Formats: sequence, C-alpha cells, structure tokens
Amino acid sequence: MDPQVIVLGGGCFWCTEAVYKEVRGITDVESGYSNGHQQRPSYQDVCTGTTGHNEVVKLTYDPTQITTRQVLEIFFLVHDPTQLNRQGNDVGTQYRSGIYYTSDEQKQAAEEIIRELTEAKATSKPIVTEVKALSNYWPAEDYHQDFFEKNPTQGYCLAVAAPKVDKFRKTFRELVKR
Repeated sequence: MDPQVIVLGGGCFWCTEAVYKEVRGITDVESGYSNGHQQRPSYQDVCTGTTGHNEVVKLTYDPTQITTRQVLEIFFLVHDPTQLNRQGNDVGTQYRSGIYYTSDEQKQAAEEIIRELTEAKATSKPIVTEVKALSNYWPAEDYHQDFFEKNPTQGYCLAVAAPKVDKFRKTFRELVKR
C-alpha cells in the first residue's frame, strides 16, 4: 500500500508533533499551517488569527503498520476536541481542532470516530473538531520543526508537550516506536 497523508490541528503544533514523532507507522511529521486563505503565511502572520490558517502537523503514515483510525484515536487522546478555537492557554482560530483529510477513507474514519465519541458521551461537552479536505498547506519555518526534540527542557515543552507524549506512551504502548 502507498503511504497516506493526513493533516491534524490539535493546538500548538509543537505538542502534536512531539507525540506523532513517537508513533510506529508514522514515517514523517512536519509542522505547518493549513486551511487558510493567505499564500505562504509566516508564523507571525498565522499568530494574528487573520490568515484563516490552523497550526497543524502533516503526517505521512504506512497503512500496513497503523490505520487511519489509530492515528485519529491518538489525536483525540492528546488534545481536547471540545475547546473551540483554543487548546488550554493557546487561544485563537489558529489553535482549532481540525482533521484535514486527503482521501474519502480518512473523511469517513474521522466522521465515524466523532459520531462514536458523541454517542458514547465520551466528552462532557460537544466535539467541535472540524473535518475538511486539506487545502492551502504550507510548512512551518525550520525552527518549528522537531521543536520538542531540540528543546526538551523549554518551559512550554515541559509543561504541555511532555505530558501529552507521556499520555500517548501509557495509553498506546503497542504503537510506540521501538
């Protein structure tokens, strides 16, 4: 099977990237910006909230090692899909919860898991994750790539990213890269 690409917005891309760098079957993780209207936005542009872009991670994965469903189960574990335009102290449309699919199978998997979580009342508030086709994706600047890996003792990484990585490791032991 050919590698698949899906793009996820779960708040600050440093945190989401840190988790997926550890997932078996994920062959590439790139921080970037998607689903906005400006061409080639910079981090400073996106931070204004006026470009329409979301901070995201572009994941390339091997479907013979990990399913789209598993990729999305991890996503829903490591961020709060009920917070509109924010994750914790990060506030703005650039931090919205989003699944940006590149295939009908990914769209169906996303809609199915959201429906199941909603029916099971797995969250205390409604899920606000947007599910849209990927559009206008741009890679983030080099200094954002592998940020947690390069800056593990930085305050934000210790306080926010590290606990998400730990939560993933504990919940999905079988999917941790060896």
